This record gives sequence, C-alpha cells and structure tokens, in this order.
Amino acid sequence: MTFSQQLRANANLVEGRLQEVLGALSKTAPPRLAEAIHYAVLGGGKRFRPFLVIESAKLFGLAPDAALNAAAAIELIHCYSLVHDDLPAMDDDDLRRGQPTVHIAFDEATAILTGDALLTFAFEVIAQEETHPDPAVRCELALTLARAGGPAGMVGGQQLDLEAERWPRSDAHDLDRVREVQEKKTGALISWSAEAGAILANAPAEDRRALAAFGSLLGAAFQIADDLLDVEGAAAEVGKATGKDAAAGKATYVSALGVDGARARLQRLQQEAVSVLDRFGAQGDILRQAVAYVAERRS
Repeated sequence: MTFSQQLRANANLVEGRLQEVLGALSKTAPPRLAEAIHYAVLGGGKRFRPFLVIESAKLFGLAPDAALNAAAAIELIHCYSLVHDDLPAMDDDDLRRGQPTVHIAFDEATAILTGDALLTFAFEVIAQEETHPDPAVRCELALTLARAGGPAGMVGGQQLDLEAERWPRSDAHDLDRVREVQEKKTGALISWSAEAGAILANAPAEDRRALAAFGSLLGAAFQIADDLLDVEGAAAEVGKATGKDAAAGKATYVSALGVDGARARLQRLQQEAVSVLDRFGAQGDILRQAVAYVAERRS
C-alpha cells in the first residue's frame, strides 16, 4: 500500500468513527448546531493528525481500532480550531477545504458555538471507555491534549499569531519569535498526535519523548510548507485563500527567512525528523513517508 493509500485508508476509518460519535451527538444537540457541526467536521480534510495517532500506535502493536477514539478526538479539536481561526475576528476567511467557512455557510454566532461544542465534545470522546480500558491512560490523554490545545499550546499560539500582525517589522522577521508562534499554534497538536500512540500503548518514556520530538519537528515542517503554500500555491488547489499572510503582516518562516531560506530549513527539519525515527527501525517507515508528504504537499 502506498503512503497516499494508507493515509486514505486511515482517513476512512476515522471518518466512520466521527460519523458514529457525531450521530449520537445529533440526538441531543439543537438541529442547527448539529448541522453546523457535521458541516465543519465531515466530508473533508486529509485527517493527518488522526493518521499520526493511528500509525504511532501501530509502532507498539496496537490495531487501528484501539486508537480510533483518540484519533477522532484530535480531529474534533483540529476542526474546532479551523472554525474559530476562520472567524472575522481572527483570520476572516471565506473558504476552507474548497467550501464556504462555517460562519459564511451558517452565521458567526453559530460558528462560535460550533467551535465551542467541538472542543468540549472532544474531551467527552477521550473520556469514553472505548478510548482505552485503563482510566489512567484516558486521564493522561486528556491531560496532555488539554495542554497541547490550551493557552500554553495552540490557543496561545493563535494569540501570538494575532499579535504578530502588530509587531514591528524586525520582530516579524525574527526567527525565534516565528518559531515560538509555530511551536504553539501548529506544532503542539501535531506533537501530541505523534505521542498519543505511545500513551495508548503505555510505551516506555524514552519512546514517548522520541515521538513527541518527532511530532514537534514534523509540526515545524508542516508550518513551513504551509507558509510556502501561502506564497506559491493557488487557492483552487490549496482549498483556501492564499497570499493573506504577507498582506496581513503575519510573522511566518517566509517573512523571517525568505522563500529559499524557508525551503532550506524545511529540508533540514525533514532530515532531523527522519533521524529521530531510527530507534523504531523499519516499523517507522510509514512515519518517514509522512515527513516527505508534509514537505511536498500542495494543499
């Protein structure tokens, strides 16, 4: 099976679990909210973060089914972040995954509540016994996910990203400041996704640390690729508006390093991420391919 086929196979598994959990949610949520939640989550996206959860769990002999709830939870968090990121008060985007964003398709208030619902529902999914039979493992997943998605992680990164639009030009070009934004906004959830399989498997601490480090490097590579796409990509291919980062004065790897410098840093991060996987031998091949996929993606 090629990497693209494995990515799609895992995405199909996750899509099925998301349909199950959201189907249950639809029985209790107000109809319009339920419709907006389904719109935000289902039928789009590559499910890359869930892919990392499933494949990292496989390193320790766990079947995909054993990782599906954790995979679904991270996708719910990711989708909530996109809904809120697209809001007029944030990035003010009209297009996501080639479709109108939630606040355009519904309304701004419904979009805010959709994000709120997805965030809280993700932790309900994590807390379910189907996630793992050991309550201590479920607690560890919830604790680490809250840290990755909260004020010290993704939410903090979003705040810094918004503030960066008002930074002096010298700060927007400062690599350390750009790295801090990225590590929180993008890297934290990708790092959690890579580490989650080790948490599910009660793997040794050194394996957990290695996968978290791998995820952090992969997250940085992902962000650089995203920054390059904003400069070089076409909206129809990327699935969202491009050219907005420079127009808004955002601090990006491209603003700090230039296109050539960003591309060179991306290559270095690829090499570092792959080297972290040496400890897993041939079992880490699919994650090595994920590094190349991130660097070469066009959407």
